[in-house]
Amino acid sequence: MTLKYCQGPACHQYTTQDRLKGQAGNKTYQTRRRSRMYYGKGNFCDRRCMEDWVAQYVEQALDHFGRTTEAKHLTEENAWIKDYDWRSDDEQNRYYFINGITREQRIITREQYEDRNYTLNIS
Repeated sequence: MTLKYCQGPACHQYTTQDRLKGQAGNKTYQTRRRSRMYYGKGNFCDRRCMEDWVAQYVEQALDHFGRTTEAKHLTEENAWIKDYDWRSDDEQNRYYFINGITREQRIITREQYEDRNYTLNIS
């Protein structure tokens, strides 16, 4: 089990019991260290720490990775997403691609639905 630290820049400043560490008379609040983090793809201990990081670093991150400089368009050709109809009997679940613009549906198998690399071959 690997422990990692929360990446929130002010994590150590929040006064919660689990952040208070040390011997009596020499206690300090410390950044949380956990085997599992639940926010920000496993980098932050809670939403507050994640939002602190965004507030401090979002401009720097956008400048580094690139900003959107023109509108993106959803067209009939790129509007296909995977979805399914849930039913109580798993064998009756219906998996499909649906076009977000035309609402057209194309049936696929469960294996195709679960395959993150499977895409709809549109001809």
